[in-house]
Amino acid sequence: MKLVLLGNAGAGKSTMARRLIGGRQIPRLSLDEIAWDPGPQRKPLHESLELLNDFLKTNDQWVIEGCYSDLVEAALGQCTELRFLNPGIEVCVAHCHRRPWEPEKFSSAQQQDAMLEQLVLWVKQYEIRDDEYGLKRHRKIFEQFAGSKREFTSLISYDEG
Repeated sequence: MKLVLLGNAGAGKSTMARRLIGGRQIPRLSLDEIAWDPGPQRKPLHESLELLNDFLKTNDQWVIEGCYSDLVEAALGQCTELRFLNPGIEVCVAHCHRRPWEPEKFSSAQQQDAMLEQLVLWVKQYEIRDDEYGLKRHRKIFEQFAGSKREFTSLISYDEG
């Protein structure tokens, strides 16, 4: 398995990754882990790409998940399946509100809660953003990928995959 999960924040990428991996020893890389420095500030792209390439070289199987088009594109050459999680803005916002504390991203639940309003605003802009995190760029990646791929447009479809 060399699977990439792409989609908006709150789309369910991490949840699907954990479900697909189950109890198996398949490494999972959240692109958040390699995209940001403490602060938070986005790492220079070449640093993130170096970390991604190290991950790809050292693992025979993997699941990578994130919304970073530049990093996803770099992984697609070794990817055996691309899943585009696109359940709609309302679902993503609801997931953000129910998201448990992510200690790998925030030093406390209070720090994460303080960022919620900003995250929800960012999620709501998914369909109109022209950056690497937006629907237009994700759609282009999905459409241009020649390998095995599937778009998930509802939570019910997540269970079928």
